[in-house]
Amino acid sequence: MYREEIRSYSKAVKEYNRAYIEITNVCNLNCSFCPISERDKQFMELSKIEQAISQVSPLAKQICLHLMGEPLAHPQFQDILKIAQTYNAQIQLTTNGLLLKKYRDVILSTNCIRQVNISAQSYMDNFPGKPIDQYLEDISSFILTSLVKKPDLYLNLRLWNIEDIDQTHNEPIFSFFEEKLNIKINRKVELGRIKSKRLVGRFYFHFDSRFEWPRIDRPIQSTTGRCNGLIDHFAIHADGTVSPCCLDDQKIINLGNIFDTNISAILETERAIKIKDGFKNNKLVEDLCQRCTYINRFKK
Repeated sequence: MYREEIRSYSKAVKEYNRAYIEITNVCNLNCSFCPISERDKQFMELSKIEQAISQVSPLAKQICLHLMGEPLAHPQFQDILKIAQTYNAQIQLTTNGLLLKKYRDVILSTNCIRQVNISAQSYMDNFPGKPIDQYLEDISSFILTSLVKKPDLYLNLRLWNIEDIDQTHNEPIFSFFEEKLNIKINRKVELGRIKSKRLVGRFYFHFDSRFEWPRIDRPIQSTTGRCNGLIDHFAIHADGTVSPCCLDDQKIINLGNIFDTNISAILETERAIKIKDGFKNNKLVEDLCQRCTYINRFKK
């Protein structure tokens, strides 16, 4: 039935740049950055993943298989990609990279993955003081193979800015790829803003600063401001709960459940419209949004 639905949307203009589908909130690492969640750990069932992708693909240019958790840890990851291909969905994959070696051929043999983000800071956070060489060898093997076999694939190696303008904490990674690619990398990074450096082809170092996850018990920051939630993207948790923002890891703003109500109807509810119109008019209508420090990034 879902395959029939997508045909009617084949020529429609897609309203959102991204939709986040959390196929699992289970992870093979325990990063200090990721919040300790009281949510039940779960893997979204394959039939429900198809239900989600079938509803979302007509609305979003890209589907990100990530909120919390490690998407490559889903035992049916290869089947998920087949579903994505069925609905002509463009996938953005965010991973800590530990399972890339296992899934390299699977990822590179599909046409549905447009971008792979590798969070290298995850390894450094979990294994401080441990040599990073083998991890980088596995990552670089995937990247170098991708550059040859799939040159149109975007590759982002994600690194933290940590109030260190010369990027000393990232030096082992800079040095490794300088030698591997026979290039010179400029260490200067503009802190406080997202910054990418292209190394070769579509392979980038992608920098960002750590942020606070929004919490309802934090002080109110402001009642004015804007965000990209429900304007640029929306998020679906592993149990089907729809949130306006990819940072609402605790599902505080629950707009509905995609397994009970079609996503199009959820995005047109009174609450969703008020949130979206509020952002457009520089108003934060939700209590959680008023307490979110990430919104400060959008101030001019």
